[in-house]
Amino acid sequence: MIVTTEEELQALKEIGRICAGAIDIMSKALEPGITTLELDKIGRKFLDDNGAQSAPEVTYRFPGATCISVNEEVAHGIPGDRVIAAGDLVNIDVSAEKNGFFSDTGASFAVPPVTSKIKRLCRDGKRAMWTGINQVKPGGDFADIGNAIGDFARKNRYSLIRNLASHGIGRSLHEEPAELSTWPDPSERRRIAEGHVFTVEPFLSLGGEFAEEEEDREWVLYSIPKALTVQFEHTLVATRNGPVILTLPEGE
Repeated sequence: MIVTTEEELQALKEIGRICAGAIDIMSKALEPGITTLELDKIGRKFLDDNGAQSAPEVTYRFPGATCISVNEEVAHGIPGDRVIAAGDLVNIDVSAEKNGFFSDTGASFAVPPVTSKIKRLCRDGKRAMWTGINQVKPGGDFADIGNAIGDFARKNRYSLIRNLASHGIGRSLHEEPAELSTWPDPSERRRIAEGHVFTVEPFLSLGGEFAEEEEDREWVLYSIPKALTVQFEHTLVATRNGPVILTLPEGE
């Protein structure tokens, strides 16, 4: 989607704030003993209370309002009876729709006590995302995002999951520009237009290269080879004054 009116921008900001608010309230409830289904219900209620609906449910019939991935799970974790334990690495991904507009955001959280390596992974996952976001400008190359994130990962001795990409969003959950690489991709030739709406969501890993489903579990993605992985994601609009981040929590 390319934003052309102030009304569109305000509608995108509204659903972006709702998605950010769901992440915020879910993360505050994250503690040992809570199940992923209980956490999902908190997110669902927040979406319902704000007049939004889960984008994965309405678009793909995903079995949950949100995606909650724990430890070995990289993405698309299904809410259920899994109990969160101290030391777990938990990714919460929320995408939602309101009044015909969509937004998408995600973040990874370490449940204390955790090792210094996991703390650093979470810190650097967020840094990798912002490294990519800082490349966004109208007329720039989408490839600059993946190149910058790739440089960051290499310098800090991480790998990147190379088949989970950023994407265009706005009037639908996934739209053009599709499959935006958050890793160095020589085949990426597209340019960023003013008003472009898309996500930046690198998957920074301690050794994983790709993500795949296992035979006995639909939806859930695991890294190949198996390795702890974090994801941080914002939805943004490219403007001449820099990227406008749509999925920041209220007040930020």
